[in-house]
Amino acid sequence: MKYIFVTGGVVSSLGKGLAAASLGTLLELRGLRVVFQKFDPYLNVDPGTMNPFQHGEVYVLNDGAETDLDLGHYERFTNCVLSRHNNLTSGQVYESVILKERRGDYLGKTVQVIPHVTDVIKDRIRALSDESKYDVVITEIGGTTGDIEGLPFLEAIRQFILEVGAQNVVNTHVTLVPYIKAAHELKTKPTQQSVAKLREIGLQPQVLICRTEKPLDRDVRQKLSMFCSVSEKAVIEARDVEHTVYAYPLMLHSEGLDELVCDLLHLETPDPDLVDWRKFVERVVNPKKRVKIAVVGKYIDLQDAYKSIYESLTHAAASQDCGIDLELVDAESLQDGVDSQLKDVAGVLIPGGFGERGVEGKIKAARFAREHNVPYLGLCLGMQVATIEFARNVCGIKNANSTEFERNAPEPVISLLEEQRGVRNKGGSMRLGTWPTKIVHGTLAAKIYGRDDVMERHRHRYEFNMKYRDRMAKKGFTISGTSPDGTLAELIELRDHPYFLACQYHPEFQSKPNKPHPLFKGFIQACLAHPTDRASHVATDPLSHRRVQPPELVPQR
Repeated sequence: MKYIFVTGGVVSSLGKGLAAASLGTLLELRGLRVVFQKFDPYLNVDPGTMNPFQHGEVYVLNDGAETDLDLGHYERFTNCVLSRHNNLTSGQVYESVILKERRGDYLGKTVQVIPHVTDVIKDRIRALSDESKYDVVITEIGGTTGDIEGLPFLEAIRQFILEVGAQNVVNTHVTLVPYIKAAHELKTKPTQQSVAKLREIGLQPQVLICRTEKPLDRDVRQKLSMFCSVSEKAVIEARDVEHTVYAYPLMLHSEGLDELVCDLLHLETPDPDLVDWRKFVERVVNPKKRVKIAVVGKYIDLQDAYKSIYESLTHAAASQDCGIDLELVDAESLQDGVDSQLKDVAGVLIPGGFGERGVEGKIKAARFAREHNVPYLGLCLGMQVATIEFARNVCGIKNANSTEFERNAPEPVISLLEEQRGVRNKGGSMRLGTWPTKIVHGTLAAKIYGRDDVMERHRHRYEFNMKYRDRMAKKGFTISGTSPDGTLAELIELRDHPYFLACQYHPEFQSKPNKPHPLFKGFIQACLAHPTDRASHVATDPLSHRRVQPPELVPQR
């Protein structure tokens, strides 16, 4: 078993997750079996209760684990299917240690960071190694080198390398080489200081991935090599990608990163087969068509809040050789009207979310899409607001609402799951993970999926109230996907609309570059068929530089 550890220095948000995912892509395309781990130093047990404005989206895995968004990069960039064992936080570590101490597992010993905390961290790395299904384990350490909360993880890595042998490990450090405009010069001192801090802790990086705005010339590479004690060929330039993050693996390959890592780990592999990946990137960068889509949400000012949705739109659009112009619409701005912001879009997507803020704006956006035959895709809360809108304005249920927004709603078309009524703790207590959905024959959903049943990932507390099913069905509200026993509505569509689908689950968590999710692909196809003003717009890829303003399965219960 071989191990790659990815650390970061100088500042946060340098793209450690993308670097790890891209390296995993290249190694996988060389024929290696790769798996990922993410270690997060924060004291939250998981990010499930964090505000998206602070932490970005919560990415949900098959087994229901609420994890860091970097695990989304890992799953999208490779064929990995991850579980709760692939994400570890300081909160989980200390919770485990304290529970062991309370049970008496330490036999009266003084409980300390070393060895008890570091042992828990090392055990998590070994747990993947012991499965013997992989050739390489890539472990990303969140945060920035030198942060107090990250020190136990770095110490655990130091110990682990000593135990497994340095010949089986590559330490990769992602760092910043800033360009000082006034001096017209790239500065290496931040990287030198970051590596010096890492070496104080007992870790020597063998590879430097240098985030930079400008090319690294030979002098800069030699300077970094000398003062950081790494080979000159191991100083890897990682400039900001111009159009799409999916070009990142190609850039790192051109720098020789994958070949270097294989040499350091003594792995003999063929060159990576990058043909399909290059084709996908080419379709993203130079699409033959363009389409304008509105995403109506409450966290649009933070790009990471809807990261998987933007990614899924990119995947689906590329499959149609199409580029996307994103119209990011703050739901609160639609409280008083929608026509001015949605009049020329080819499609409307409403993502998930929690809380009452912006809900009435989302309801208005759903009504606009329904009345103007604009293709609509609703995800989780996007399904619920579409249900409320239809009940109010088509079925005449004027007081229709969700008990999430109005606890004693007289017409609760969306209500709390029965199993959630006694829940008090917020963390990890929703309906989470992969659950089966039965698709109804003869529906648009059946045509899109092309199968009778699907497995989709969930994260919610509220459901469609089946007491309103018959009443709304008479007006054209079709439940086209249910739980196997038929008691829960999973997918809805409107009978007299070209493409109006909304699901209770989160399909964005299962989309990949060359395998877009069927609902997103169908949505893009419908948007392309929708007649609208094809005005020119500037955004090409939601993960490029911002050009637009701001199989473990849970059994069915």
